[in-house]
Amino acid sequence: MAKHFVRFQNKNKIDWGMVTGDTIFPLQIGDLSTKGLLADLQKKKIKIPSNFISKNTIPKNKITILSPITTPCQVVCQGANYKKHSLEAGIDPKSKTYNLFFTKSDVSITTALGEVIRPKQVELLDYEIELGIVFGKEINEPLDFYSYNPNEYIAALFIANDISARDIQLPQLQWYKGKSYRTFFPAGPVLAVLEPNDFDKIDLLELNLTVNGQLRQSAKTNQMVYPPKETIAELSQFTHIQVGDVLLTGTPSGCALKAPGKVKQIFASFLSEHKKWEVFIKGQKKRKEYLQPGDLIKANIRTPDGKIDLGEQVLQVKQG
Repeated sequence: MAKHFVRFQNKNKIDWGMVTGDTIFPLQIGDLSTKGLLADLQKKKIKIPSNFISKNTIPKNKITILSPITTPCQVVCQGANYKKHSLEAGIDPKSKTYNLFFTKSDVSITTALGEVIRPKQVELLDYEIELGIVFGKEINEPLDFYSYNPNEYIAALFIANDISARDIQLPQLQWYKGKSYRTFFPAGPVLAVLEPNDFDKIDLLELNLTVNGQLRQSAKTNQMVYPPKETIAELSQFTHIQVGDVLLTGTPSGCALKAPGKVKQIFASFLSEHKKWEVFIKGQKKRKEYLQPGDLIKANIRTPDGKIDLGEQVLQVKQG
């Protein structure tokens, strides 16, 4: 069964711990990188007792949870990887015959229990719950889709929130910039390191995100257009992957962003580029779904049986 870990700070010391219900069992390994943790687990350098003694555990409310994804790392993302989200983003799923990739800066990585800062110049702030994958094996050559085993490369799973400034990303055609401001990548709180019999459960994971208690996004990972095996094989064709690099596998429908209807799109095609985006932003500002200072975002990903439980993100939006 998957082992669930958190990276935390306690009395000015950073450590990793194993989740044991409402408590944490400290591993006493210090501030290892995600890559270092995965390597030591693989080499069995980290000893995990079969029975936990309560006096050796720490209550979760006594520690500060940090991101289980450490820097530096490469952050690769998939776009429009759920059909319904493609539609709300104005992309016809029938005509999208390609896997859309982009990247985020690792500067955007932050804790899953804290704040999302909305920059002063941003008005259209959006949320995107995603399943995150951590690579546990280097990829330095193309993989054959039919013969390779993705289980050799997927080491762990976590919750990702691909926070996006839509008024930067789209009108400026700045995906990297619009998705990379500080705090735009809440990761964790839990890092679920998979065992051999866990990989079949990836398709059973359920994603849910609420804003101020209202359910905004809900989906299952088996609804992905391009699942991990296909995606990793394609990634290997054009990039080098290091242990500890991550893949964000796309978000389901329910984001604040909603593309204008066909009639409005036809009308916009007669406008200048500047005027077109001015009209777009004006229309998006009418949508109440965009995040505002004070909003509370909660997100969780788990299997129905709880065998894989990536914890819950709790984030408050703050004005920068």
